[in-house]
Amino acid sequence: MLLEKARKIIGVILLVSLISIGFLKPVKEYIQLPKTVTIFESQTASLASAIPASADSHTEAFSIEQTDSEINLEGKKAGESNVVFEWGGLPLKKTEVRVIPDLKVIPGGQSIGVKLNTLGVLVVGHHQVNTQKGKQSPGELAGIEVGDIITEIDGTKIEKMNDVTPFIQSSGKTGKPLDLVIFRNGRSHKAKLYPLKDVNDEAYRIGLYIRDSAAGIGTMTFIEPNSKKYGALGHVISDMDTKKPIVVHDGEVMRSTVTSIEKGSNGNPGEKLARFSNDRVIVGDISRNSPFGIFGKLNQGMANGVSDQPLPVALSYEVKEGPAKILTVVEDDKVEEFDVNIVSTIPQKFPATKGLVIKVTDKRLLDKTGGIVQGMSGSPIIQNGKVIGAVTHVFVNDPTSGYGVHIEWMLNEAGIELYDKEQKRAAS
Repeated sequence: MLLEKARKIIGVILLVSLISIGFLKPVKEYIQLPKTVTIFESQTASLASAIPASADSHTEAFSIEQTDSEINLEGKKAGESNVVFEWGGLPLKKTEVRVIPDLKVIPGGQSIGVKLNTLGVLVVGHHQVNTQKGKQSPGELAGIEVGDIITEIDGTKIEKMNDVTPFIQSSGKTGKPLDLVIFRNGRSHKAKLYPLKDVNDEAYRIGLYIRDSAAGIGTMTFIEPNSKKYGALGHVISDMDTKKPIVVHDGEVMRSTVTSIEKGSNGNPGEKLARFSNDRVIVGDISRNSPFGIFGKLNQGMANGVSDQPLPVALSYEVKEGPAKILTVVEDDKVEEFDVNIVSTIPQKFPATKGLVIKVTDKRLLDKTGGIVQGMSGSPIIQNGKVIGAVTHVFVNDPTSGYGVHIEWMLNEAGIELYDKEQKRAAS
């Protein structure tokens, strides 16, 4: 009995001791130390730790300076090395430090018009054909689904809606089915479709609503000054009917002008109302539509008149809670700077959306728009002289707040290399 009681007491003491150890400052610092740190050549990263640390004596990639509360790593030359943390002369943990070449981008903020051409023709709905046997949808009977993309008919590549009509009429007259190749969920499928004659006008129909392009407006995020590659919007463009991401064949970017603002309110997101600029000059192409925005290359400059000089970018772990700025247009084509606050930030290790939560604090912007509105997506976020990300979504029940995406993931999608080939090989 006494032995059992003693065991319980000892167990409780050990449990309390283990829990208490977790609250000790050295232990907490040890747990929080990252496995990998990435910095640019001319920038500095700080790690909050009082644990003694030393760098590889042979490294030229960075220098290290330690105070009582933090460790400062200053990038010197692209490369990789390690920082070793010790306690009582014994190595505790090793952190890999990657130094990457400096990268600067020109922040955007301009209102842009976007036109996307789909890969083939997009099925956006079914319709019933009035036949002698009643109402039927040939497309539905063939197993064609909303969101499918028709890329080939009878071995011929389909690029626009007008390409489809001749095949329908020819098939109707001969009675042969249309051999379709459709793109669905990233894979190609085959289907046979028999057009049916509409008794009202004697025309053959396939019972599908199709579309070959989409248009809208958004905001430019950044331009890489050497390659002219750009990123915009910060989120994927989805078809308004299917709600699925548009698979892009190609597209065009034009300047746009904001004509008015529908002010946002709780439960009712506002919107920028805009039109393509009168000159309709195509300033760039669109090669990619991804969860992080649209990307391509500009064929001419796009000055914003506020911050036209290249700025350094911040990796996700560098972003801090606190004041920041966004660049956007709320009237005509004038880019302006507005105050926001970074409410929270996630130092993401892998590409993901919604890495930031921001809140508009600028009275001028609140009075004009109510906060974040549709069409503002892509507005660059700048903190401490660095481009840190882009506005992406508004909170429906709080238009003063919304999500943002970290800039490093948009750079990756644009094909702008943050790591050179040697570093990629070493990392893999």
